[in-house]
Order: sequence, then C-alpha cells, then structure tokens
Amino acid sequence: NHNLSPLPELKPGAMRWLLPLLLGLLAACAHAEDTPAPPQPLEKRIALSFDDAPRGAGAFLTKEERTRQLIANLAEAGVDQAVFFVNPGQIDGADDEARIVAYVAAGHVIANHSASHPHLSQTDAAAYLADIDAAEEWLRGRKGHRAWFRYPYLDEGQQDKARRDAVREGLAQRGLSNGYVTVDASDWFYEGAAKRAVAEGREIDRQALHDLYIETQVDAAEYYDQLARQTIGRSPVHVILLHETDLNAMFIGDLVRALQAKGWTIVSADEAYADPIADLAPVYDTPSAQGSLTEMIAWEKGLPAPRWYRGNDTRLAQQWFDTRVLHLPTPEAD
Repeated sequence: NHNLSPLPELKPGAMRWLLPLLLGLLAACAHAEDTPAPPQPLEKRIALSFDDAPRGAGAFLTKEERTRQLIANLAEAGVDQAVFFVNPGQIDGADDEARIVAYVAAGHVIANHSASHPHLSQTDAAAYLADIDAAEEWLRGRKGHRAWFRYPYLDEGQQDKARRDAVREGLAQRGLSNGYVTVDASDWFYEGAAKRAVAEGREIDRQALHDLYIETQVDAAEYYDQLARQTIGRSPVHVILLHETDLNAMFIGDLVRALQAKGWTIVSADEAYADPIADLAPVYDTPSAQGSLTEMIAWEKGLPAPRWYRGNDTRLAQQWFDTRVLHLPTPEAD
C-alpha cells in the first residue's frame, strides 16, 4: 500500500475522445524522435597573417601611409591581433623599424620570416638556419615577439627531404615552431600586377580590383576549409596568408566583413597556432614540402589533385586581372 490515490472514474463515452488524443500524442513523440535536428551552422575561424614586413613602396601608397591605413582599417574591422612575419634584413633605416613598432603598439604580434627571404630548396641548410638566427637576434626580446617561423615562399625544402629534416630539427632546437598557413590565394600577385600596370600607365578600375581581390581571398578560405574537413574531419582554426601590401591596407576591412558574411569569425594568431593542427605541422611527409599545411596534409593522406585553390595559378590570376581590372579583351582559347 503506497497510499496512491485511485484513478478517477471515466464517464461513459470519455474514451471516444481520450483514446484518439493519446494516440495523436504518441505519434507526435515518435515523429519527433525520427526527425533529425536542424543542422547547426558550421564554425569557421581564421586568423590574419602578413608576410614580408617591412615591404618597399607599393602601387598606390607610401610605406608610411600603408602602415597607418592597415592599422586603422584592422582596428575599424575589430581585428585585435594579427601577426606580421618580419624580414629584419629588409629594414632600411629608422622609419622602417618604426613601422614594425607601430604594428606591435596597435596590439599585433611579430614573428620570424628569415632575415633575407631565401628559398630553402636553393640554400644550404646551415646557411638557411644562420639566416633564421640573424632574424631572431633582431626579434628576440621585443614586445609582441612570438617564437614562430614562416618559411619564405612556403618552401620547406621541396623534394630535398634531408634539407627539409635538417631545418625542422634546427627549428626545434631553437624553440621555434612552424608559422604555417592553411589558406592561400596569392594576394601578393595582385599587388604586383597593380604595380606593373601603374608603371605602364594603364588605367586601373579600382572597384573591380577591390572586388576581384576580396572574391579570391574569400573563395580560397572556403576552398581550404572544405579540404581540411575532408582530410582531418573538422574545420581547424585557419591562418590566411596575406602580405604587407597597399591592397591589404586599403581593402582589409572589406575582406574581414566579406569573410564574416560567409560565417567566418576572425580570431587572434595566438588562438590559431594553439589549434591541434599545429601538431601536424612538423611531421607531415609529402613528395614535395611546399605550400599550405592544408594542401600538404591532403597530399599525405592521398587526396587526389587539385589540392590548392585554383587562383594560385598565376596565369589564371593574370587573366582575371587583365579582363576585370584592366578591361582587356578575353584571350582566345588555344
């Protein structure tokens, strides 16, 4: 006897409406269990990185104007921390050094991109490590310094595995980690194409240049994110390869907003390089060590080509620039 109250006595005819109600509730519950939950939006995070600081004069701005605009537009877009990979051997006087200091004062961080920007595949490993040491000597102890090294040209030795492994070991001995990239759309190419066009006296459609530039960078981010999901089963915190260029100074705010419109969140470089994908950076083994980490992991895991964004084909990029920015006739197919 659990002192349970007796069930109320149902009035005659009540089952005529109660039974259908109960059956309907049971059917609704069964349908709810069978119906999958609506898909959740995919989380996509990306950090901004700028190579080759400090660069020389560009297509449209003085060096000082470029730094001021880049800092201002990053701040206006809400980017609290990007990373600038520095070539100390390219610093030409106090003004160049002051520009690096200005990036750090604005909250950004700096890391090693070698002193003189050599190709590893064309440089003896010992000489290459000495060049890294020269850059690190300039960087060490400076505010904002991070112990990351980015290979110039993303050249990690290409087919020379002995050279590749010697430099990997040397970086580990120095406490430097690979400042890899996962997204690359050859942003440097459009800066160079614009600079050549200005030198040749050609009329540049600035709006078309802006649109082409934003489109390629966002398309590359989407492409490499899908490639990463295929290879490691998730979206890592990405790092996009940009350069300290006039185009980035002018367009970085719009690039950030275009990425956000596609569902991307801009995060710090510190957050990006804490992602577990960083553990793969020093160990992948491909026939040729070069390019983005995303591409090399896909190659190592046997994904067929293409494993890189099509806009990195500079012949295609030149065609886009010529037809869209310079409004030249479309070349006839061979």
